[in-house]
Amino acid sequence: MLKDKDRIFTNIYGLQDRSLKGAMARGNWDGTKAILDRGRDWIIEQMKASGLRGRGGAGFPTGLKWSFMPKQSDGRPHYLVVNADESEPGTCKDREILRNDPHHLVEGCLIASFAMGAHAAYIYVRGEFIREREALQRAVDEAYEARLIGKDNIHGYPFDLYVHHGAGAYICGEETALLESLEGKKGQPRLKPPFPANVGLYGCPTTVNNVESIAVAPTILRRGGAWFAGLGKPNNTGTKLFCVSGHVNKPATFEEEMGITFREMIEKHCGGIRGGWDNLLAVIPGGSSVPVVPAAQMIDASMDFDTLRGLGSGLGTAAVIVMDKSTDIVRAIARLSYFYKHESCGQCTPCREGTGWMWRVMERMVRGDAEIREIDMLQQVTKQVEGHTICALGDAAAWPIQGLIRHFRPEIEARINARKAATRPLVAAE
Repeated sequence: MLKDKDRIFTNIYGLQDRSLKGAMARGNWDGTKAILDRGRDWIIEQMKASGLRGRGGAGFPTGLKWSFMPKQSDGRPHYLVVNADESEPGTCKDREILRNDPHHLVEGCLIASFAMGAHAAYIYVRGEFIREREALQRAVDEAYEARLIGKDNIHGYPFDLYVHHGAGAYICGEETALLESLEGKKGQPRLKPPFPANVGLYGCPTTVNNVESIAVAPTILRRGGAWFAGLGKPNNTGTKLFCVSGHVNKPATFEEEMGITFREMIEKHCGGIRGGWDNLLAVIPGGSSVPVVPAAQMIDASMDFDTLRGLGSGLGTAAVIVMDKSTDIVRAIARLSYFYKHESCGQCTPCREGTGWMWRVMERMVRGDAEIREIDMLQQVTKQVEGHTICALGDAAAWPIQGLIRHFRPEIEARINARKAATRPLVAAE
């Protein structure tokens, strides 16, 4: 259970002053120069010691990622790119940081860029985020005005920060597609290797991090990596922004300690499940791209990367989508299939052809207008898409369907049999 003194985002609901003055009163920009004076290596070591894992979904250790950047410049500039293209269905955490607590992010950009030898950073904001971008730009302008960032700032490290507005494509949340879009090209993922730490934005060493990963860095460095590592569970340390939507009494975004149980989290922050715990059907624990988990397995599960992976799902972005027994689970997953079919960039054949095929079959499954043997065929196609594409969108399209078949196959079969039973008298009558 997270104590108030350990909370990082103290204005996540925007109830206090959002300006630079208000942010500084809450502790932002406090002793930033002292942090920079301790040097690049110290910052990266503290981030490693904190155990922070990337908050954008993959959960890769942040300090380790920063350490991949070349120590010495070969003449090419280094860049930090912040991924604020929060387009994963169910995910609504980064937008609250941009809207209500943006100075965490602006300060984090300066510190992270210093640690990686970058003198410029770009924040790529989702196309649909209009007010969020305006709030972020205000914070950036305030920081420039107070000479906290800029060519000649009070920290003695020349640094420029740019806010770039995307055009509303989900695929641009994939780090290399985001870099392509930033360069003014079509948002399509690049083949890796080379990895962005070697050849990234404009062919230069680049690190791409999620908003939350960068925004928590200043607080971690002020309080020490050991403080952050002391929260949560081993290998799943620190605090995390969770966003719960769906069939709870009070959908909410909140900061909580990693490893809190699902039951405790829902009772404490969301007022319980609509209709009580017996009414819970299933949960998608980490944004729409992770497989669904049935109620029995989820109720007392620990909300962390490793536990949820053990359940055949994942923490992802910690966007918890709760479904009660009024949910048509087959239709819900078919709706997600449509989303991935719509957002595929079309570059890889398995994804371009497979997402459309899977969606069309799912639509027939919703109506029961299919054969039992087609369930196994659908499962086989998800395996042919998964892992055979340049980026993870193919996996994201396959996993919800795999989760459905794994846990709710009887539901699909019952629907097909009911449809057959209904059409049999009609055929006999003819």
